[in-house]
Amino acid sequence: MDRWPLFEEGAHPVSELIRLQTPLTEEDVRRLHAGDRVLISGPLIGARDAAHRRLVETLKRGEPLPVDLRGQVVYYTGPSPAREGQVIGAAGPTTSIRIDAYSEYLMQQGMRGMIGKGNRGPQCIEWVQKYGCVYFAAIGGLGALLSQRIRVAKVVAYEDLGTEAVRLYEVEDFPVVVINDVYGRDFYREAPQQWRSLAAAR
Repeated sequence: MDRWPLFEEGAHPVSELIRLQTPLTEEDVRRLHAGDRVLISGPLIGARDAAHRRLVETLKRGEPLPVDLRGQVVYYTGPSPAREGQVIGAAGPTTSIRIDAYSEYLMQQGMRGMIGKGNRGPQCIEWVQKYGCVYFAAIGGLGALLSQRIRVAKVVAYEDLGTEAVRLYEVEDFPVVVINDVYGRDFYREAPQQWRSLAAAR
């Protein structure tokens, strides 16, 4: 895969490389394990803190959401403005733990996946198991490269929020790593031991 050597077949000694098409099914989620490298193609919903706050406020008022979350993967990103000839500007992940407080509400609406950076809190990890969801990490600091995997981008809700508006993206081979799976595993906890074991075996 151009510019993403870690996401080539056989590039990693431990994790599997999986290709996924969104929206996700329960079966898709259950085949994923912490540490798997994944290339996602299909629609993603882009939303950051402010949009999550509005979505949850909408649910609390008993009103329908402006987007259908069933089977969807939500990417925590607020892109920079697109330059001439670009679909979108840099679109790197934002820190996920800030969105933990809103996550259960969206999982209850059928959301199947989340993409961000950094760890999740213990409660959010429990919700991932409870609702059959998965948390992926995208590589922080590479927003310009990640944006090249986005083929279409359009605002679908809360346009007044500017960069934090809810967007619908169409992506192709968008590279992520499974961090928290439905089996309660946490790759951030497991990875150091995996690499120590590999180093000791050499």
